[in-house]
Amino acid sequence: MINYNGNLQPYTVSALSNDNRAFKYGDGVFETFKIINSKIVFFEDHYFRLMASMRMIRMEIPMDLTLENLEEEILKTVNAQGMNNSSRVRLTVYRKDGGKYSPLTNEIDYIIEVTELFIDHRKEYRVDLFKDHYVHSGILSTIKSTNRILNVVSSIYASENELNSCILLNEKKQIVEVIHGNIFLVKGTEVITPSITEGCIKGIIRNKLIQILKRNPNYTIIEREISPFELQKADELFLTNSIIDIQSITNYRKKIYKTEIGQEILALLRKEYT
Repeated sequence: MINYNGNLQPYTVSALSNDNRAFKYGDGVFETFKIINSKIVFFEDHYFRLMASMRMIRMEIPMDLTLENLEEEILKTVNAQGMNNSSRVRLTVYRKDGGKYSPLTNEIDYIIEVTELFIDHRKEYRVDLFKDHYVHSGILSTIKSTNRILNVVSSIYASENELNSCILLNEKKQIVEVIHGNIFLVKGTEVITPSITEGCIKGIIRNKLIQILKRNPNYTIIEREISPFELQKADELFLTNSIIDIQSITNYRKKIYKTEIGQEILALLRKEYT
């Protein structure tokens, strides 16, 4: 079952027309949620990021798309799939059909999809730089839009080169993120991540880790520009996203990283919602 604008319907019934704007122009945004024990992990953070993204691209937010109502619709869809204990949910919001680059309306439709939650923490995780194309360091790059062609192309590159992911750069050739989430470097007790001005996604787990590490006297969290040359000098690397939480990176070219601090920070994060 999917949830189309609050109505449950089978996957076999198409909710999209040939004029769908997310399909034609990438005119949409999305959120990916993790359900654990019938609860949406960090739901308020996801909701307010979604609202900010919709405002940024001038979508009209319906009066009934409140935090409470959206949570109810998500859990209704999860229940219909019988996946209350654990599941992965994707909410896609897009402008209603019509128009070309200029839409006929700023009103929205949405689809909620529920699938099995599969978390695969790899003991070995290899990355390299993707340099064929760059992330623009503007503010639009920080939202989760449905236009993810750079992530698609870099994922193909990673597969062709037997990598688990790639590190994406901006037009200044500074580190932005990885294909599947935000990136953190560890140097001694410093935990460093690219600042939002570099064009990285405003990740939910990224933000949570910054809050956690600011409270922890054992670490110093830093947001700044990061040169690719710093990768060889780091003690550890790890990526973050809302499904996997933290995945330690073990290999970058000939560099082999430790994973102890990443695992310790993962334990601190899990305490926030378990």
